[in-house]
Amino acid sequence: MASSRGIIRIGSYLISIGVLLLFAGFLLSVMQNGSDSGDFGGFVLIGPIPIAFGSSPGITTSMMYVGFFMFLMYLFIWRKMRW
Repeated sequence: MASSRGIIRIGSYLISIGVLLLFAGFLLSVMQNGSDSGDFGGFVLIGPIPIAFGSSPGITTSMMYVGFFMFLMYLFIWRKMRW
């Protein structure tokens, strides 16, 4: 029971850090460009399968790499949990 509280606490911290990083990145982008028009990209994991999207081919390729890395991490963790 105590370990599940620790995992929930760590997850909450990671989510908070992620939100702060997104906000900081947005502010830095606006300050650098003077507007909010810029390249964007992202990926979605549906189960272990990554789907990448972006506003330019370079951003889309970068998101594919990030998605592939997350897929590998998913496989690594899944394999560790089965042992």
